[in-house]
Amino acid sequence: MASHEQSYKAGRAEGRAHEKGEQMKESMKEKAEAAKQKTMETAEAAKQKTMETAEAAKQKTRGAAETTNDKTKQTAGAARGKAEETKETSGGILQQAGEKVRNAAQGATDAVKHTFGMADADEDEHNYPATVTRKD
Repeated sequence: MASHEQSYKAGRAEGRAHEKGEQMKESMKEKAEAAKQKTMETAEAAKQKTMETAEAAKQKTRGAAETTNDKTKQTAGAARGKAEETKETSGGILQQAGEKVRNAAQGATDAVKHTFGMADADEDEHNYPATVTRKD
């Protein structure tokens, strides 16, 4: 009967081993599924964080661009005002210089006319009052 008892024990051991194997197999499936789920959750969290960071960077860039645009407009306005002021100032200076040149040229013309006797008596009296003697 030893053979029957040994066979029984062997069958029982085989059954336990099979059961233990099934339990381990099921445990591994559960662990794999849990790891897969955790990986998916981590990936989703990383994706969400990346999207939030990208949106924050986008908003920061937009804000910086608006600030730069405003600063550029202010600088351009100030430059435009300064250019207008400089134009007015230089226009006045050029006008004064033009008048001086015109007056100097007129004075030179009058002097040449007077020297060559081409000036009218009224012009001589007006331009050179001390040197003109009238014969009336």
